[in-house]
Amino acid sequence: MDIIDRTVVRSTVFTRLAVLLFLVEWVRGAFLIAFLPSYAVSQLGFNVSLVGVAVSVHYLTDTLVKGFVGHLLDRFSVRLVIHGGLILAMLGIGLMMVAHVGWVLLAAAGLLGVGFSPIWLVCLSQVKEENRASQMGHLYIYWLAGLGLGPVLLNFIMDFGDKTAMLVLIGVFAMGWLVIGKMDISISSELYRNEPVREQLVRLWHRMKKAGFLVPGMVLQTTAAGMLVPFLSVYAVGHMGLSHSEFSIVLMTGGAFAVVSMIPMGKLFDSFGGKWFLVLGFGVFAAALFALYYVDSLTEAVVLAILMGSSYAALLPSWNALMARYVPQESQGTGWGIFSTVEGAGVVVGPLIGSWLVAGGNISLPFWTSAALLGLISLFYLCTPSGKFHAPSPRYLEE
Repeated sequence: MDIIDRTVVRSTVFTRLAVLLFLVEWVRGAFLIAFLPSYAVSQLGFNVSLVGVAVSVHYLTDTLVKGFVGHLLDRFSVRLVIHGGLILAMLGIGLMMVAHVGWVLLAAAGLLGVGFSPIWLVCLSQVKEENRASQMGHLYIYWLAGLGLGPVLLNFIMDFGDKTAMLVLIGVFAMGWLVIGKMDISISSELYRNEPVREQLVRLWHRMKKAGFLVPGMVLQTTAAGMLVPFLSVYAVGHMGLSHSEFSIVLMTGGAFAVVSMIPMGKLFDSFGGKWFLVLGFGVFAAALFALYYVDSLTEAVVLAILMGSSYAALLPSWNALMARYVPQESQGTGWGIFSTVEGAGVVVGPLIGSWLVAGGNISLPFWTSAALLGLISLFYLCTPSGKFHAPSPRYLEE
């Protein structure tokens, strides 16, 4: 009975954290993508370029502080770190609403990034080894749903005025806060809080350097994605000949297939494991991305969107399940923080590289380069020994 009770408690904690993730990403997407660009320009008088910088600052701070936030999660109460982060996030939203100079807007965006940073790390720490990939699939469904639905729904709500939209944002944020409430959350690293920081870091380095073969995938996949984000709409309309509504259909189709496929792909990875989920996932996505150059109809674009959505669903749960095998159980917060920081580096440099490539006048260059990078990742993991993709033994990690 005791085992059953503990299982039920873990399941409840995981579900509530996933709901919190959905609500936080709903607020993040709705505020940064839908509300802020309109409100900052029309009500606060800022130019569009400053809003773009503010969004970049948000994601940059979210990335940079993850290692430090992970360290806090390893040494202090998880609930304390989450509530502290939510307070900072709420302060950031409040500052954005009353910002009259540019640096205040940028500082507010940074606070929002810092405040939301602990949520994803805590969610990752609750994923269990026995069904890791399928649980990662669940998390990504909540994440994608929140990030996608937030801007779409708030755009409709903004037709009723900025005040109404702001009230909805605050309401959703408050719902997230209520979901976490006084929930008792723990991660295994709590047992090691009394270990000196230096010894923790040495132990962490020795174990995580075994995961060095993951670094190319961590950096290159986020760089490849970051190169495309600023130019997707322009490329779809200008090169592929799609209307804005047709482009929305393509995006929704790809996203729907990604969400629907996520849990089945995760369960397959839990059952069979191996490197082929990554090899085929990266390879198919790269091929579909390159094929976009030859698209000249909505039907062809939808077919490629389905391929990319399905391959993305194969990649995400299996990729994070693989990374999780190399995160030390005694330092989960710090470990996930370091991994997330490395991955986030690509998000920061990707748009800069994409902008540099487009400056030459060829809008297709970022897409070709991104496809080439993803193809290289697929080839790299094809040549990586299969044994590295299986769960490593504690002895292997400590050597």
